[in-house]
Amino acid sequence: MYDIRWIREEPEAFDAAMKRRGLEPLSAVVLALDAKRREAQTDLQTMQTRRNEASKAIGEAKRKGEDAEALMTEVAGIKDKMAAAEEGERQLAAELQDLLSGLPNAPLPEVPEGADESANVCLRSHLEPRKFDFEAKEHYDLGEALGFLDFETAAKLSGARFAVMRGKIARLHRALAQFMLDLHTGEHGYTEVAPPFLVRDEILYGTGQLPKFAEDLFKTTHGLWLIPTAEVPLTNLVAEEIVAAEALPMRVTALTPCFRSEAGSAGRDTRGMLRQHQFEKVELVSVTTPEQSADELERMVGCAETVLQRLGLPYRTMVLSTGDMGFSAAKTYDVEVWLPGQDAYREISSCSNCLDFQARRMKARYRPEGEKGTRFVHTLNGSGVAVGRCLIAVLENYQQADGNIEVPEALRPYMGGLEVIAADG
Repeated sequence: MYDIRWIREEPEAFDAAMKRRGLEPLSAVVLALDAKRREAQTDLQTMQTRRNEASKAIGEAKRKGEDAEALMTEVAGIKDKMAAAEEGERQLAAELQDLLSGLPNAPLPEVPEGADESANVCLRSHLEPRKFDFEAKEHYDLGEALGFLDFETAAKLSGARFAVMRGKIARLHRALAQFMLDLHTGEHGYTEVAPPFLVRDEILYGTGQLPKFAEDLFKTTHGLWLIPTAEVPLTNLVAEEIVAAEALPMRVTALTPCFRSEAGSAGRDTRGMLRQHQFEKVELVSVTTPEQSADELERMVGCAETVLQRLGLPYRTMVLSTGDMGFSAAKTYDVEVWLPGQDAYREISSCSNCLDFQARRMKARYRPEGEKGTRFVHTLNGSGVAVGRCLIAVLENYQQADGNIEVPEALRPYMGGLEVIAADG
């Protein structure tokens, strides 16, 4: 959400930001609507002033025993006009709010410009992909052959884009999540939170999923929404709050299921677990002062990278272009893990600095030490990491010629010391 005062003062900068996001100049439209609303507010104030004056005059006339009929008629007329004007002002304010709430965050100056992922820039990479002396298989072939991944039964239960995990792969999935939580809480200073998985409209509005991306979400018949990511409840922990400056940065993490309709991904990654309606993710969220957020983004992406480093998985870290960033982000790093079955890098973590974009929508502030006023906090979020995609990466990178899966050393304590996943029996 944008500060309308900034758009009034720097319309050229606002238009330049929208242009970098691939949008036409919008300042003239925004400011014209804002001018109408402000004019309506001025008219209301003028009518309120006259009504007060007339009401006072009525009292004076009655005190003196004079006829106040004309004044009373005027006050009644003003009251009717004010009711209509107030409704008009509310409509203009709502229209302006809807317009501003549908606009993406302004990218930071250092974000590479481009229309899509082809303009993303590789910042660094870790480990060379393993050279196999056999043809590498994809995770679904590996899991089904072992008898621990079942997509046919999942389709019977729920339809496409679901999976049933059994036995050792189900345990490996759980081990990955526990490993990530232990790493982030034990070494990276995050506090674990167990948030609700169902949230109200205003909570999704606060982080930017509503109103623009409603079709990507699942809504219950009771009016609550299933969370698409733990970013939503975790970030909103500070909604409508004034946070003490000494409590920042606030760092929280959660393991939750995530629910997405994948409305815009028809025909993409239809096989396997790469793109599902339900998956688990360990999320990282930070709430900071404006001065802290740039360094916090670097720290956060480092925490996500550490997960892959400990698991011995090759990855690269990309700076996303203006055309590939998410709606609420001002700068985003994607960590892409190597999947030998696909012979490609695929995103496993996305870490974003949203600056005060979400905070304005949530009305989340802090009070700087020694100051009477408040400022908006900065919010950041990142995957630490997507559990299902990490499972895919482990299965494919640690596959053996016989179809078995070596268990990474970091996960063996969580697997009861198991070193190799093989078919039962």
